[in-house]
Amino acid sequence: MIYRVAAFYQFARLSDFRELREPLRARCAELALRGSVLLAHEGINGTLAGSEDGIAGLVEALQGPLFGGRLDHLELKYSTADAMPFQRLKVRLKKEIVTLGGAGADPNQQVGTYVEAAHWNALISDPDTLVLDTRNAFEIAMGTFEGAVDPGIKSFGEFKAFTARELDPVKHRKIAMFCTGGIRCEKASAYLLAHGFTEVFHLKGGILKYLEGVPESESRWRGECFVFDDRVALGHGLRERRK
Repeated sequence: MIYRVAAFYQFARLSDFRELREPLRARCAELALRGSVLLAHEGINGTLAGSEDGIAGLVEALQGPLFGGRLDHLELKYSTADAMPFQRLKVRLKKEIVTLGGAGADPNQQVGTYVEAAHWNALISDPDTLVLDTRNAFEIAMGTFEGAVDPGIKSFGEFKAFTARELDPVKHRKIAMFCTGGIRCEKASAYLLAHGFTEVFHLKGGILKYLEGVPESESRWRGECFVFDDRVALGHGLRERRK
């Protein structure tokens, strides 16, 4: 069986996120899905795997009455797996759907400029653009974009310290950021805008969307993209790494 994998997130105001947990978990269990979903006041973030019908049912649930139409800009990416890439189903409540820590970054209030995958090469080819990988060091070791800055962080929560230490709104006028699926660089863009940076861009849909849509012959990506499941990494065309 070929499993369908859906990675999704959206920053949205979910004041009732605690009440949403059980009905969402029950629906995912009914659809025989496995994986992980995080719910917080700021939105939803998850990756789930199952049958094609199961994933279709998930999307219907997310965009249906359960969330009252609030997930109307869901960032959603599909890939496949030769074997079920998750051991169980988890729906958890969190303070943040991606942990930066503390105040000062609210993507529901402001974010940087989204850049579609088709336009990413042109942006990062501009010598005036600082290209910044917002992922962790072990992820970057597996693959990244040519010329991207490695912030040398062990967790996303260290991004604030990196910004204070290495970035300057006067010197770094144009910043283009990327991450696996888009969520980390979206939150990082909100943080930079709140701290005086003005031209902040981020890759819409992240590396996964780029690898899905940009032909390998035109790609500026080198290596593989680490994913947080049993597949370990994906390549161009979102092809699963062969063990």
